[in-house]
Amino acid sequence: MPTHPDFEALYRDVIPSVVSVYVGGRRRPGGAGSAFVYDDRHLVTNEHVSRLADAADAGRVELRFADGSWRVGEVVGADAYTDLAVVAVDDLPEDAVALPLAAENPAPGRSVAALGNPLGLDGSISAGIVSGANRSLPTSNGFAIPDVVQTDAPINPGNSGGPLVGFAAEEPADDAEFAYEVVGVNRAKQGDNIGFAVSPVIANRILPALVADGRYRHSYLRARTLDVTPTVAEVNGLDAPHGVLVVDAAGADGDEGFLHGCRGTADYRGTEVPVGGDVLVAIEGNPVRTHEELMRYLITETRPGEPVAVGIVREGDPLTLVVELDERPAVDRDDRTGGDGGSRIPVE
Repeated sequence: MPTHPDFEALYRDVIPSVVSVYVGGRRRPGGAGSAFVYDDRHLVTNEHVSRLADAADAGRVELRFADGSWRVGEVVGADAYTDLAVVAVDDLPEDAVALPLAAENPAPGRSVAALGNPLGLDGSISAGIVSGANRSLPTSNGFAIPDVVQTDAPINPGNSGGPLVGFAAEEPADDAEFAYEVVGVNRAKQGDNIGFAVSPVIANRILPALVADGRYRHSYLRARTLDVTPTVAEVNGLDAPHGVLVVDAAGADGDEGFLHGCRGTADYRGTEVPVGGDVLVAIEGNPVRTHEELMRYLITETRPGEPVAVGIVREGDPLTLVVELDERPAVDRDDRTGGDGGSRIPVE
C-alpha cells in the first residue's frame, strides 16, 4: 500500500463499477442517487432511492454507467430498516465488475473515497478518512441503523447508495483482482464534514437475503429501550450507568417470561425520566452496554423465531429470561418520507 493513498488510481479502477440511478426518466440535478455493482446481475443502492422508483414507475430505474451506456433495472429487494436495496440488471458493461465488500468495519483514520452522482454530477469522487465507527443513525420509521460508519469525505444529495471505498486492508498479491474494498454504502450527510454510510458488517448480513428473497426478516424484541445514562441510573436507583432501560414492552407484566416496561416517569431537574422498567444488561451472554450494541447483536446474530437468553436486572435482582424473538413488522413504504429522523427512544 502506498504511503500516500493514490486516489487517482482508485478512481480509475473503481468508477466503471459505480452507477448513476435515475427514476421515471427524470435526469435532474440531485438525481435519484447512486449504486455500485454487487455481483454479475445486481447493484446495491439505498432503500430510500429505490422507494422513489416504486412510487414513480413500479420499481423501474434507469442506470447510467461510467462508459456512458444506459441500462434499465428493476428493484428486486429492499430493506427500510437498514436503508439497503438491490437492483437487478441484465448485460452489465464488461468493465463493470463487482466491488468486494469488506468483511469488517473500517477503523477510524482509514483513508476512504465516496463515489457516485452528487447533485446529478455523474462519476464524482470525494476523499477523506473514516471519522468514527459504530454510530447509530435514526431513520424516518423510528428505527436506528446500528454500526454506521462516519466519514468526513463529502457526501451530498445524489451520493446515496454509492460506495465508500478504501484500499484493501492488506497489501494485495500481484495477481489479486482488486486492490480496493467497499467499507460502506453511502447514505446521508449531517452538517459540514459529517457523512454516514451503512457498514459492511450490516450490508454483508442484509444483501444476500435481498438478492435471494427480496426482503430481510428482522428479529424483534418487542421493546423500546433507553441507554442507562448517569441520570437514568440515579433516578432509577441503579448502582451504575450500565445497560439499557426497557421503557415499554409487549407482553404480560405479570409473566416472568416477558420483559417489563417502565411504570411511569419521574421529574429530574425539569426532565421526565422513565422509571421502573427492567434493565437489559446481556443477550446470549454478551454484555449490552448500549442500545447500539443490542441492535447490532439482534441484526447480525439472530433470526425471528429463535429463543434468546436475556440478562436483566429487575427491581435490583439479576434474572435471566428466555425470550422468543418475533419478526419485525414490515414498514409501509408509501407512508414515509426519505432522510433522517426517528424517535429519541429507538425501537427494538
